[in-house]
Formats: sequence, structure tokens, C-alpha cells
Amino acid sequence: MADYYTPTVIQQTIPDTDMTPLERLLLSNIFEAERDGEAWYFFSEQGPADMILVERAALEAALAQSQAPGENVANTLVKAHLLKLHGAEPNAQFVDLDLSMTSWESIMQDIVRRSPTLNYVAAVSSFTCSRMRPDGFGGMVVVISADAILVKSTNDLLEEFIEQVTLPAGS
Repeated sequence: MADYYTPTVIQQTIPDTDMTPLERLLLSNIFEAERDGEAWYFFSEQGPADMILVERAALEAALAQSQAPGENVANTLVKAHLLKLHGAEPNAQFVDLDLSMTSWESIMQDIVRRSPTLNYVAAVSSFTCSRMRPDGFGGMVVVISADAILVKSTNDLLEEFIEQVTLPAGS
């Protein structure tokens, strides 16, 4: 059986002051995080997590400290999840957050929208596999601005290049 990995690096460090406490908590669980002066460096050796386990008290405290004008992806996600959890498991100490329907890119986009210093955030990922399988290698780049999330994989580029070299002469 082959194991697939998506090591990912966020190119820019994200200033601590540009993130809400909730965004920082979520991103620190989606990625590995290291302090870099007054900013955070986010990366993942195996791939960004789409299921995270967070201590409920820490999640509720971060949400309470993250109230700002307007809604953002992180607040909306966590409020909805805590509301469901309150009825189903009111005494749960830990919260499983399914982020498969909410992308980390959307959380980063909220940060870029508010940031006085970031015009965009770029992420670079590689696709690797524990076996030499043709579908297990490649990569992608993501550029996140206030208005767009652009993604292009190495397969996208390969298709573009193949189209260029297979066009009939004179096209």
C-alpha cells in the first residue's frame, strides 16, 4: 500500500497581530507552527490537516477573544460546531473539528483581507508517495489575495505544455 504526502510551506511568515487568537489556534493545528520574531511560520511535513482535535476550553477562549466587526471563516465554523456540540456532547473536553468543507486557504484569505502588511500569502506543496507511482508525485502552488485564491498544480502546467506542443503547425 502506498502512502501519499503533501509537504506544504507557507512562504510568508504571518504577523501575530494580523491573526485573531482563533485563527492562530486553528492554523497551528492545521499546520506545524514556529514562532519567527513577531510572526509565525506555518508548514506541514505530511500535509495540512483537515481533521483537528482541540481542547474545548482553549477553543472557546480563542473564540471569545476573536470577536471583531463582521464575521470570518474561523468564527463562523467554530460557532456552528460548538452549537452542535452543545446539544450532542455538552461536557466534551476535546472538540474534533472537520475542516474538509472549510479550507485553510479561506482562513488565510480573511487574514490577508485585514492585514496592513500582507498583499498575498503563497503556499508551495509537493506531492510525494512512499512508492514510485505515477499519481504520487508533483506539486502545486497557491496564491491567496484579498480577492482571489489561485491554485495551479504541476499536472495543470503539464497539460498546458502538452497542448502547446501538440497544436497543429500554424495555429
